[in-house]
Amino acid sequence: MGNATGRFRPLLALAVSTAFIVTSATGAPVSSLGTVVYADRASVGTAPASVGSTIFGGDRVLTSPNGSLQVRAGAARFLLAGSSSAILMQEDGVAAAAILTAGSATFSTADARAFALHAFSAVVRANSNNPTIGQVTILGRNEIVVKSTRGSLVCDVDGEARVISEGESFRVVIADTVATDQGPAGGNGSGRSPRRAGRSKAMYYIIAAAAIGTAIVIHEVLESPDRP
Repeated sequence: MGNATGRFRPLLALAVSTAFIVTSATGAPVSSLGTVVYADRASVGTAPASVGSTIFGGDRVLTSPNGSLQVRAGAARFLLAGSSSAILMQEDGVAAAAILTAGSATFSTADARAFALHAFSAVVRANSNNPTIGQVTILGRNEIVVKSTRGSLVCDVDGEARVISEGESFRVVIADTVATDQGPAGGNGSGRSPRRAGRSKAMYYIIAAAAIGTAIVIHEVLESPDRP
């Protein structure tokens, strides 16, 4: 668990520093990032979450077992499952983002630049401006499941991107690789430069597609007009 926490530290630092920079530069509180539209046994920071609560960049959201939280962030919806936690933030290139630190989260959008979901060194977002529903679940240290319920996703790990098509589900194992000093020509005169130190590499293992019933439930929760 300690190693997994260490993997999140750069992302946690990004979220905190981003909020600090905006506050310092303007002398005013960070602008709102989204609004809670559904809450059941959930909290924002140490306070119980309630419908209508404003979410700011850097806010941590958590759910109890069997709890649920849904946030509207611009052109995206973010759904946090039970026994899960995440940090909401703003970052360059997307309107809103979240760092999943435990459990499982689902997002819905029809704008590829509207939302990005981080887990360890992976960044998952919509692959197009078509309606998209994606889910990320943390399995353990450096292991996640990325699932596309609707539309296609892009999973980017340190600049290496993979498209996950609608209906596909992958277990993603993220491994750090450390370059050794092999000189300009690489190892054994291969002519290839060594991989830079600290870069992550992902291995993808396809798993069974999600049940149709699960897909229908997620679709209704994120898109039904009866449950905003």
